[in-house]
Amino acid sequence: MLSATTDNILHAPPQRPSGALAAYGDVIRSTETPRTIEYRLLARMSAMLERATAPSAGPAAMPTAIHENRMVWTAFAADLAEDGNAWDMTLRARLLSLARWVFAESDRVLREKKSPQALIDVNRAVMLGLQPATTAQPDPV
Repeated sequence: MLSATTDNILHAPPQRPSGALAAYGDVIRSTETPRTIEYRLLARMSAMLERATAPSAGPAAMPTAIHENRMVWTAFAADLAEDGNAWDMTLRARLLSLARWVFAESDRVLREKKSPQALIDVNRAVMLGLQPATTAQPDPV
């Protein structure tokens, strides 16, 4: 399992790509599956939200983390709302409902100074669903 705390690429704050970074993004999109990319995004957002709760985090850390997490969920919601989305309507509706909850909870975290732990937990739960199924290996005899 990808560890959001040990993968150095996940520690860099999300930034809008330009130049070489944009080209690298094209390579990632052509070599990784959409599920892998979504998994990595959620891992990165979870790590960012966790770092924003650290005592050493600056005053902009939480609003920035919340904003970036919302951007990811906005992209998910837009994709789910597309007519060409391959997921069945029931799953799409459930995920869109979850996105709506993420937006509302994000507001509560910022306005009421709540912990972002519920957002982190949701991101990680979705990450579990994005992991490829592993086949159980028999115990060696």
